[in-house]
Amino acid sequence: MAHDPIVLDLTGTDIQGESARIRERGPVVEVLMPGGVPAWSVTDQAVLRSLLADPRVSKDPRQHWAAFGNGEITESWPLLPWVAVDNMFTAYGKEHRRLRKLVSPAFTHRRTAALRPRIEELITELLDDLAALPPGEVADLRTRYAYPVPIRAITELMGVPEHLGAPMHKCVDGFFDTSFTPEQAQANHAEMFRLVSELVDYRRGHPGDDVTSVLITTRAEDDGSQLTEKELVDTLMLVINAGHETTVNLLDQAITALLTHPEQRAAVVSGEVPWADVVDESLRYQAPVAHLPLRYAVEDIEIDGGHRIPKGDAILASYAGASRDPKIHGDTTDQFDVRRKTKDQHVAFGYGAHHCIGAPLARMEASIALPELFERFPNLRFATDPKDLVPVGSFISNGHTALPVLLN
Repeated sequence: MAHDPIVLDLTGTDIQGESARIRERGPVVEVLMPGGVPAWSVTDQAVLRSLLADPRVSKDPRQHWAAFGNGEITESWPLLPWVAVDNMFTAYGKEHRRLRKLVSPAFTHRRTAALRPRIEELITELLDDLAALPPGEVADLRTRYAYPVPIRAITELMGVPEHLGAPMHKCVDGFFDTSFTPEQAQANHAEMFRLVSELVDYRRGHPGDDVTSVLITTRAEDDGSQLTEKELVDTLMLVINAGHETTVNLLDQAITALLTHPEQRAAVVSGEVPWADVVDESLRYQAPVAHLPLRYAVEDIEIDGGHRIPKGDAILASYAGASRDPKIHGDTTDQFDVRRKTKDQHVAFGYGAHHCIGAPLARMEASIALPELFERFPNLRFATDPKDLVPVGSFISNGHTALPVLLN
């Protein structure tokens, strides 16, 4: 039976409910994105993993998205900054391998591990600030904790000077707001491009042991080539945007889950359950990125069960839906359970060649920030009914606008 496409709720009011409705229709379902632009949403985890590792699936719209090539996708499309950049996020095949190879030296284990003392210091400062609030005052943990931990970590990693920090943070917020008008999205992208270009200029004159300085100077071993100026700026924009919002949502959703599951919180705080398990189950239960735009079918792709994605069509990796696939997690898939045996079987960081390069950093930040918070404030609780928490205005970003809590 033919169905009309599902129109995605761009305000992300009920991401998991919508994911379940998509999943009910099958592993690959036509949905409509902003502007009525169609894509195939994939919520079946095995099918999604297969597509993410398939050379017949591209991230380059110029080569492989029919609607982009024939001019249907214009400057006014609000998601254009997600698809029209020149970096490894939108590269395909040999070009992706070239860019990933040039970017990888900036994300070594050594560089991530070296940030640990600084992140611990930042977290202690933030917790001290919270502890100094008057007794009984409501604190917003998203604004005062989940948000500043990763944004400060990523700006330290990137070598962002103080004068560029605040305006850059504002642009990052706008990048994920899919309720923006086309004009707002365009203006925000242009401002972010300007700020990151300024960062590159600054680091050329003041090189340091930071990701920006490394990317400016890295050359390919085989031919000595470097990132072009646009590739460099677009790559830095990708790292700043992706490296921040996703970790904010991870912390936000993990805090929310623990505050609404007191028995599991007690097991974790007592040491009975490792914090690493909380991180994985939080990533599975509420993937920080619900739907990630976009991939494209290089040729017709047949999928088991009689489904087909035609050549040139767009594919939406629906991480929130796929990470709760009941075929993997059973009929308790919609429940938060830190003891779940399949908790690490999620796709929150993607899969295949485009697996998130910053995943180790996000895990490290969460593994420090969460235990420190609950140790410092053992009586932490919500100041409002958790059912009244408001989701961020996005079908991409999966978090809350605020986490109002009482600390003591």
